[in-house]
Amino acid sequence: MTEESRSKHIAELAKELLDDIELNRMSAEHLLLKATRLARWMGSEETQQWLRLEMIGYNSTDEISVKYMSLTGRWINRAKGIGYWGPLAQQEAAIAAEKAKLAAMRTPDTGGEWANLAITNVTNAMTQTANLISTLSAIKSRVLARLHQFVSEVYYSLAFEGLSESIFERYKRDVDVLIAQSCGNVLDQIPAVIDRLAEAQPEAISQALTTCRRIIESFADSIFPPTEETIEIGGSTLNLGLDKHQNRINAYIHQHTDSQTRKKRLRQNLVNLFDRVSTGVHTDVTLEEARALFLNTYLLLGEILHIGRNSV
Repeated sequence: MTEESRSKHIAELAKELLDDIELNRMSAEHLLLKATRLARWMGSEETQQWLRLEMIGYNSTDEISVKYMSLTGRWINRAKGIGYWGPLAQQEAAIAAEKAKLAAMRTPDTGGEWANLAITNVTNAMTQTANLISTLSAIKSRVLARLHQFVSEVYYSLAFEGLSESIFERYKRDVDVLIAQSCGNVLDQIPAVIDRLAEAQPEAISQALTTCRRIIESFADSIFPPTEETIEIGGSTLNLGLDKHQNRINAYIHQHTDSQTRKKRLRQNLVNLFDRVSTGVHTDVTLEEARALFLNTYLLLGEILHIGRNSV
């Protein structure tokens, strides 16, 4: 099974389970069995252990058992080790039995000196039964709530993952086309960055960041070639010569969008990014930051090319 088909299967199973729980279309026992399959797919060992306890009963020796006795509200007296140790199916059966018992109870129609005592006894019994039903129902509710939380987290994490991948893939394809049309030599340098980052060695990270800087410089040369002219932006006169890559990118942005807030954000992002990929031998840049800087480079170039296309 491919990773894609595996994720699809898990998402479908989680969606079914959510519907089963929310629409109350399965017994608790069958929900637990189905959720156990989902937990196995997800490799959630603790959840698998907990679901097993809900199917076969709790014990006082297992750390997970003691933990979930508390989480599901099963303790009567924890200090004395008294609680509802039975599996969820047993709690469900007890709820049904107590409800039947309560429905059969009647206040006695009697008189005489023992009438008050008889009525009091029945009333107390009805109260105790109702309280037990409430306690057991609360346990069931907590179990189902935790089960719903687990299934929801699985489902929505996969749904968001698929959505985010879909958004990024569409954006990446669009940006690749724009880069190929406007500055194809930039695309030629991207594989070198990916290869260096895959090595995960300090020297390779330094080389990757150096290439990121060169990508930004090549990008500037492509969208706004060097010129002896100057441009005034925000009251400052900017030189647009050969080594003024950031100035030329800012000039391009200035010419292609009227949004002052967007200009400011892109300018600041460019300054920070260029400064970071140009820092010495990059000894203080971790692999994770280097990857983030590369993605930031790619996304920044894409956004700048998009404003250029939109202004045409």
